[in-house]
Amino acid sequence: MNEILRTERLLLREMTWEDLPDLAQMLQDPLVMYAYEHEFTDEDVKQWLSRQLDRYEKYGFGLWAAVLKGSGRMVGQAGLTYQKCEGAQVLEVGYLLKRKFWHQGYAREAAAGCRDYAFQVLGAHRVHSVIKTDNAASIRVAESLGMHREKEFVARYYNGDMPHYLYMVSKEEFLPGDRV
Repeated sequence: MNEILRTERLLLREMTWEDLPDLAQMLQDPLVMYAYEHEFTDEDVKQWLSRQLDRYEKYGFGLWAAVLKGSGRMVGQAGLTYQKCEGAQVLEVGYLLKRKFWHQGYAREAAAGCRDYAFQVLGAHRVHSVIKTDNAASIRVAESLGMHREKEFVARYYNGDMPHYLYMVSKEEFLPGDRV
């Protein structure tokens, strides 16, 4: 197991092919994936995992398995990826949780750990979140991390163009004492 970081309740580690069933449970749940407006096939799930494994190799980070410390049970995924925003690449804090783990603070906890990792380990100067404009829960998470809305833009996903917000916090704005 390649552990990346720990939070109060979670351990974030690199995903492996053994995580495919947990990943499928998440990526094939229409409520979890509403922002993508796309039904994920078994092949889509394999490609998603393959992209993460490639990111680990290429960048040393990607979306990691978020597991409960005590049980090792996967609650979702969280991590850092490069995303496109109007032709530029931004370092994004991203997360996705299994539905049964919503509304328990895991998204904020994992995202805060990823924000801290980006600043303290990777030496990033800014981190972002790309959020669909109607995703109120993710907007609340971004704002709880000290992020502010930089702009609105259109992103193209599986089912076409969708309006998104770009949220950002810089290392200078980040207060090290502001922990989960």
